[in-house]
Amino acid sequence: MRQIFLSSDARTRASWVAAFPELIAGRLDMPATALPAGRALVWALLPVGQPAAALVDRLRGVLGGRSLLLLADQPSEDDALAALTAGACGYCNGHAAPDVLLQVALAVANGGTWVGQGLMHRLLAATARRLAHASIDDGAWRRTLTAREQEAAVLVAGGASNKEIARQLDITERTVKAHVSAMLEKLGARDRLQLSLIINGVEKTALVVH
Repeated sequence: MRQIFLSSDARTRASWVAAFPELIAGRLDMPATALPAGRALVWALLPVGQPAAALVDRLRGVLGGRSLLLLADQPSEDDALAALTAGACGYCNGHAAPDVLLQVALAVANGGTWVGQGLMHRLLAATARRLAHASIDDGAWRRTLTAREQEAAVLVAGGASNKEIARQLDITERTVKAHVSAMLEKLGARDRLQLSLIINGVEKTALVVH
């Protein structure tokens, strides 16, 4: 898969080239006709001070369905949530090491979402706090899950790890993994992050009832 890196000045960084020697560089205002044909993963470096959602919205209109990853030199929970909600497939530090960039590309190519493990837990916890007092109609997702899966889902949405969930529900980590896999399938979520957004009411998705 081709890797396209877009920034304000079309300059590349050593870490980007080290990860993807054959990357294609371009400007954020590159027209759709200038993008190479074929399957590609597009990385966009967020200009400092620009809203993440606005950039994602604008780029999705010209990317022709290509997956979009947002890079940020000053990453934040608010920007990450805004980017993912707007439709980005990932959010990553613009100065990430080459091996991390390769992991990000692999995860997104396989249909996942990337925000980094540390940021993911902070993001999930922050989302749960923000929505703690909100009035959310959660009947749809609850109807698709068993009672035990619902208990695990609430903990996942709060940012708990499998080990923490196992301890709180007095079950094994293997059972927790089985519950999470079942929830991902039933709710049509790509990964744990999207599952949490669904449970917290941030992201709506088509629910498959089993």
